[in-house]
Amino acid sequence: MSDDVATTAVRAVEAGGEYLRERFQSGETDADYDEHDVKARADRESEARMLEIIREAHPDHRIYAEESGEHDGESDYRWIVDPLDGTNNFAVGLSTFAAAAAVLDGGRPESAAVYAPIPDDLYVARAGEGVRHDGDPVAATDGDAVPLERATVGVVIGRRVKGDDDRAAAAAAIGDALDDASKRFIWAWAPTVYWGLLARGRLDAMVTLYPDDEEQVAGDLLAREAGCVHRRAGPLSAYVANPANLDPLWAALGPAME
Repeated sequence: MSDDVATTAVRAVEAGGEYLRERFQSGETDADYDEHDVKARADRESEARMLEIIREAHPDHRIYAEESGEHDGESDYRWIVDPLDGTNNFAVGLSTFAAAAAVLDGGRPESAAVYAPIPDDLYVARAGEGVRHDGDPVAATDGDAVPLERATVGVVIGRRVKGDDDRAAAAAAIGDALDDASKRFIWAWAPTVYWGLLARGRLDAMVTLYPDDEEQVAGDLLAREAGCVHRRAGPLSAYVANPANLDPLWAALGPAME
């Protein structure tokens, strides 16, 4: 079943991503904004295309889709679908966005696919089988093993962080800590794109705070299958390509969570 599910995930993210590319290149990126989130018509249209493929291939699977919520099924398989990761980027004309899907079997992540349509990057992770980028095996160690002070770190915060004063303060403190400890940190507003970059050694580390399942399940599988080492405490997680960076990164983050 693993190959079958992974193949469906690839077909789904490519269908969603191809639609997103067409809309982005046409300039049709209308969106609705509230204080902490952005929704675009493209989210819904991409999701519809992805769900059609998943349902046709696996009609008994359960699905959680970001726009339409839970879809019941009798199988132990459950999909998590993010039809447009990076909606704000998409809406304002930044090309960093993706369509993503992760599949769990009995609650255990089995497969994930991420398609970033503008660079035409496809990432596929399978439990126990590693990560492929555009069909070729990749690893987080493919990049240079730099120390933390020379590292570029991606930071992911969940959508509800900004609306909570304590969580927002923790996120700001993480940013301050990484500003001091690393070469550069990047707020990853399209997390699955950055997880893919980590998996192929382009980023050196990722830090997450109260992440959303739509990106975190796929991202965690990509990172672990690419050979990253990681640590978690409550809502905070850190993943590094260079194992020597885990302790100093965690030490730098510690005061931000006090």
